[in-house]
Amino acid sequence: MIDQMTLYPIADDVLFAPGGKVVVRTYGVAPAASGASVAYRTWVTGIRDQPRSWHWGHFEDAASGHRRVLEWLTGRGPQPTQAPA
Repeated sequence: MIDQMTLYPIADDVLFAPGGKVVVRTYGVAPAASGASVAYRTWVTGIRDQPRSWHWGHFEDAASGHRRVLEWLTGRGPQPTQAPA
């Protein structure tokens, strides 16, 4: 299935915390067929809770959402809310 998808990396960050590292990845994903719409996601792994994810409607939302997730994880902002899918 993944070989039938196209990934569009937007941002990757790694934060080092006392419990280990936290990885934040934001990307667009679309079926390999041309003309298909792109879905934007941010995934956070390495935190004690289950992996968290956010869905974004557009590239600009995903880029600013990635920054808001980083601010939240570093204590400089509130937990972000998702854009409507």
